[in-house]
Amino acid sequence: MTPFHRRNFHHLAAAVALAVALPAAAWAQAWPAKPIRIVVAYPAGGVSDNVARALADKLAVQLGTPVVVENKAGASGSIGMDAVAKAPADGYTLGFAAISPLALNPHLGKSPFDPEKDIAPVVSVMYSPVVLLATPASKAADFAALVEGARAQPGQVRWATSGQASLGHIMLEQIAGKSQVQITHIPYKGGGQQMTDALSGQFEVLSTNAGPALLQHIKAGKLRPLAVGAPARLDSLPQVPTLAELGQPAANMSSLFGLFAPARTPPAVLDRINTEVNKALALSDVRARLDASDNVPTGGSAAEFARQIVRESDNNARIIRAAGIQGN
Repeated sequence: MTPFHRRNFHHLAAAVALAVALPAAAWAQAWPAKPIRIVVAYPAGGVSDNVARALADKLAVQLGTPVVVENKAGASGSIGMDAVAKAPADGYTLGFAAISPLALNPHLGKSPFDPEKDIAPVVSVMYSPVVLLATPASKAADFAALVEGARAQPGQVRWATSGQASLGHIMLEQIAGKSQVQITHIPYKGGGQQMTDALSGQFEVLSTNAGPALLQHIKAGKLRPLAVGAPARLDSLPQVPTLAELGQPAANMSSLFGLFAPARTPPAVLDRINTEVNKALALSDVRARLDASDNVPTGGSAAEFARQIVRESDNNARIIRAAGIQGN
């Protein structure tokens, strides 16, 4: 399968331009005529699922039709996105996921669909910051101390992530390569066990997405934040620098989430969805819900969303090649 390449952006830009054509406009006027389904590529109950459901509620009101959420988790988001890729391209099936099924998984041979040909990015919804934390097993007071400890004892610092070839693993390899240190990767298959082991000091460092539960552990002094992967410092952790501030711009990654559609969905319908999602993201209660979980609303054009996917895909490909990362 081919990764999300630059020419897909040009295809998308051309498609958006065609939205002014009369046949497409007529289709958009008739849409929606029945319920819309949003496939969430992760389990029910998590932050991404909660955000997708809040967005579905707002879209149902704005569009005047039911918007239902269906969870299809597994394979780092690829199962849900595969369902979207194979759905009818009529505007009634959308996907909510991080961009990793398009920008990361294909570089590891893990994609059951062709992200370049089968999926259309519609709109960016939010980014979820990644927090790098020291556990009770580590004495590092800050990021610099972590790196110095890894340099003094090669391979002795253990870093837990959500899995082999995950975003956290990419961050680890980028930091290790730039700092010229050896760090041992501890991949997990679930966040629950990872957090349990972190609190009991089974490894020195972990990377995980920000959220209310994590903040409680930090406030209780059970975990020490060393850095965040985000465009700016978090309001909930203003004292914690971003990895970019710490001289690690390429590792300064966060999980970008958005809405997607089957690639041949009428362009005018995609444009309408983009407009309505941007309206929903501007609502104060939606923004407050995202802020409460340390997730940051984004929005914007489909073209800019496509450019973000291309940039991350290019960066992931470079890091994966340099580090020799293999998928599971």
